[in-house]
Amino acid sequence: MIDNYTFAHPQFFWLLLFIPLAIAWYVWKKPKQLADVKMSSLQGFKVKQSILPKLKPILFALRMLAVAALITALARPQTKEVSKRIKTNKGIDIVMAIDVSASMLAKDLKPNRLTALKRVASEFIDGRPSDRIGLVVYAGESFTKTPITTDKNIIQNALKDIKYKYGELIGGTAIGMGLATAVNRLKDSKAKSKVIILLTDGVNNAGFIEPQIASELAVEYGIKTYTIGIGTNGTASTPFALNPDGTFLFRNMQVEIDEKLLKQIAKTTGGKYFRANNSKKLAEIYDEINKLEKTEIEEFRYTNYEEKFRIFVFFAGILLLIEILLRNTLFRSFI
Repeated sequence: MIDNYTFAHPQFFWLLLFIPLAIAWYVWKKPKQLADVKMSSLQGFKVKQSILPKLKPILFALRMLAVAALITALARPQTKEVSKRIKTNKGIDIVMAIDVSASMLAKDLKPNRLTALKRVASEFIDGRPSDRIGLVVYAGESFTKTPITTDKNIIQNALKDIKYKYGELIGGTAIGMGLATAVNRLKDSKAKSKVIILLTDGVNNAGFIEPQIASELAVEYGIKTYTIGIGTNGTASTPFALNPDGTFLFRNMQVEIDEKLLKQIAKTTGGKYFRANNSKKLAEIYDEINKLEKTEIEEFRYTNYEEKFRIFVFFAGILLLIEILLRNTLFRSFI
């Protein structure tokens, strides 16, 4: 409770220096306050020792406590309660377009490209609490996994559910289709900033929409695109066939990423191209995008002050009243 106290005028506490000076003056003057009477003998008097003369300094102590309380009241003690309200001035709508072709099961990123991507993307989503995010998946064709939403639980659950399912999508990598579907999710957005993060590990070899056409659509609707090429340089252990039990057969295959196309998409739309050849680099890329696309947040603070000086004035008044009563009753004969 004391930690919550503040003082509007703490400079008044300098007046507390008066108290030790007053105490010193009282101690120095005390022997001279009572007159001495010299007598040759006290044998004719009945002497009864009283404790009241020894308690007389209580009057001075009460007065000093009252002065201290008044000085504290002058300093205006207060308690304050701070409330906050956060306003997002610049919302960002983001669609993550994720390649889910069979090659995303390649094991050059641990445990594989798709799993590594989902782990990093999940952290990215958690780091964007004020933005709307949507998911698009594509292979030889594309579809919306979840539209843009602020409900992070829906996005995270949809992200966890992303996996390669044999026969679910036409084989191949339709980069143009994936980009066009993401553009379609953002074209009607009223956000001040619209962003697509497009990730692939291959070349455009499927779909009926050319990546260049999809890029021009993105520009028309003011959508920036960050492109990420995922995969090591050289070869990677990649699925190429199915066993009779439905599991994949792997072999080392050449990694083919159309970096020229991805760079062109990024440049055309005002974004940036990244290459992720390992899990650490992929995490760094998402971290950089997170820094590039900052959401402007304005914080309003409201402080409510409650004055507490009245209790100190009341306390000082009580002390002075007690001192006056004692001075004019119990200690009257000694003053």
